Amino acid sequence: MPMTEIPMTEIPMTDTRHFWKHKALEEMSPEEWEALCDGCARCCLNKLEDWDTGEIYWTAVACRLLDHDTCRCRAYADRQDMVSDCLVLTPANIRHLSWLPRTCAYRLVAEERDLYWWHPLVSGDRQTVHAAGISVRGRIVAEDGIAPEAYEDYLVDWPGEDAHALDVAPRLVGGPDLESKPELDGVLSSKDTPNSISDAKPRGRSNLAGG
Repeated sequence: MPMTEIPMTEIPMTDTRHFWKHKALEEMSPEEWEALCDGCARCCLNKLEDWDTGEIYWTAVACRLLDHDTCRCRAYADRQDMVSDCLVLTPANIRHLSWLPRTCAYRLVAEERDLYWWHPLVSGDRQTVHAAGISVRGRIVAEDGIAPEAYEDYLVDWPGEDAHALDVAPRLVGGPDLESKPELDGVLSSKDTPNSISDAKPRGRSNLAGG
């Protein structure tokens, strides 16, 4: 069920409980679920999936409802009514969505990993996700006027999507290392068009809602 977005200012930044460390996604309250979003907005981008391999290719084409500066949905409560392929994230489907960013807090918690230093719940600041180069701010284009078959012209590599280059977030077993700061490339780079992209299909976008 869609939920009203909870402003980060209403979530205690110094909460010593660190709810994500001892709660499964299914156990989180609506407020905790919403607070777990780091605000990167990558889930609001259109993606392409290779028909043959299932590989996901990221684009810089953003949902028409996404505010490019705040990286928040401009019509959060009504987004599903306005965007037919807006996918609601839930505890039930998160573990099966291979295209979720490797840095996504929901994916990290599902994998029993801790959050990165730039996550607002760790840093206490909504701006660190932007300062760390994780969010899409300043790097996207609106989907209006762009045909799905032209998405391949906007293929990109987002920081942290290279599993070999990314320092993996520490597992919660044995205690997190909150002092570690994985070095992620904050520069958006072009991605060579794969040979099979002509056989790729639009994968759509998702937008956050709780379970």
